[in-house]
Amino acid sequence: MELVAKAIDIGTRTHTVLLNSSDASELGVHPLDRIRIRHDDRASTGIVEITDELVAPGTLGVTRSLGHITGDVAVSIAPRPDSVAYLTKKLNDVELEMHEIGAIVRDINQDRLNDVELSAFVAGVYANGLSREEIMCLTTCMVDVGETIDWGRDPIVDKHSIGGVAGNRVTPIVVPIVAAAGLTIPKTSSRAVTSAAGTADTMEVFCDVAFSLDEVKAIVDETNGCMVWGGAVNLSPVDDKIIRAETPLSLDPPGQVIASVLSKKKSAGATHVVIDLPYGESAKVESLSEAREMAEDFSRVGTNLGMHIECAITRGEQPIGRGIGPVLEARDVLAVLEGTGPRDLRVKSECIAQVLLDEAGVDETATELLESGDAAAKFREIIAAQNGDPDISLSDLTPGRRRSTVHASNGGVVTHVDNRQVNELARRAGAPKDRAAGIALHCQLGDEVQRDDSLFTIHAEKEEKLEQARSFADRSRPVHVLPPDEALVEQV
Repeated sequence: MELVAKAIDIGTRTHTVLLNSSDASELGVHPLDRIRIRHDDRASTGIVEITDELVAPGTLGVTRSLGHITGDVAVSIAPRPDSVAYLTKKLNDVELEMHEIGAIVRDINQDRLNDVELSAFVAGVYANGLSREEIMCLTTCMVDVGETIDWGRDPIVDKHSIGGVAGNRVTPIVVPIVAAAGLTIPKTSSRAVTSAAGTADTMEVFCDVAFSLDEVKAIVDETNGCMVWGGAVNLSPVDDKIIRAETPLSLDPPGQVIASVLSKKKSAGATHVVIDLPYGESAKVESLSEAREMAEDFSRVGTNLGMHIECAITRGEQPIGRGIGPVLEARDVLAVLEGTGPRDLRVKSECIAQVLLDEAGVDETATELLESGDAAAKFREIIAAQNGDPDISLSDLTPGRRRSTVHASNGGVVTHVDNRQVNELARRAGAPKDRAAGIALHCQLGDEVQRDDSLFTIHAEKEEKLEQARSFADRSRPVHVLPPDEALVEQV
């Protein structure tokens, strides 16, 4: 069939083409089928969407990724990629071979799979898991299709937390400690998906986080470290596409987490990595046995990729720090670097940093680098290199002025501070989009409180969001206080 190609931008990332229903009927294609497009002695494949509103008969609408196709074209039905059959195998709980995983990864990278097919892969991995061999294959293939950084020196250290714990803003403290010791630590981080803030969201309170690969290299050459948004660089791009398919249903299967983390670290040139594995009620990993199993998988896959992996299994049954939300977490970070701040955040940051220092054979301790002020000075140096204000102070970091404090309805012991509900509460208040929104916690597990004591304060930038958050807090009770006798029974 002969058609005339016309550019139409509908915001999709896949190789989507638009057909009028009459042309689709004549071709014999349905939505999400594929067509072969021949133009200028070249051939491309497009994924079909049918619309009579956007394209007239005789017209082929081409989206941005196929924008090079113009003028008269010849179209015909195209077969499905071989990888679609491999997706079906995974849904049927059949272990995939290396070449099959490679085909899936290449087709994801080149946008050959439609949204339904990509979701099928995510669902298959979520429902049936990945064997250790599959994880190794997937990680290797994800590294191979993206850019990699060669720093020309060794070691290159890095850290990552699998998430699930509210607050836990360890990275902006670990990076300057390690960089102040003279080690190279190019840290790329994510924005929030289901949490109230990702590391990139919190760092954006201080400075820019979106840089090109060349700009990242320049920052690291100047300061030994960086804290940038990973989405701005082309490291393991397939991982970003898989995450976009996982996000709507909040799916985060363990095997995919391992492949995601290690492909990014390998692509960033890391040689020594510490993985923070928090476990506990309301964390992503609930039991110590699960955490140990995941640690073993991280270690084996990392070794297969030529990296030294150390896993820190940490307690994650409650938030780390007192602030939940970009500005509130930024306050905690700056306070710890300046010698105050939440003790749990400081202790965890020191422990994670010390693992990296020990791995690299550094004599100085994380505690010494914090107490000397060297880490704080390095933090401000990195902020300046990332176009921020190196003289920023705690008084500049003001949480949302619309606020509401929730008090204990009875005296007793704090028995639960639910990570998921605390994160959701901060999001209802406007975080992370509203940077100053979030939650300031006034208590921790095991604290004794009296009736009417403050449990937490909700901060918001907009009154309607404050009301939404307060309503959610009344329904969900993210902080539980039980009378001493009942709390003792629950602990037993």
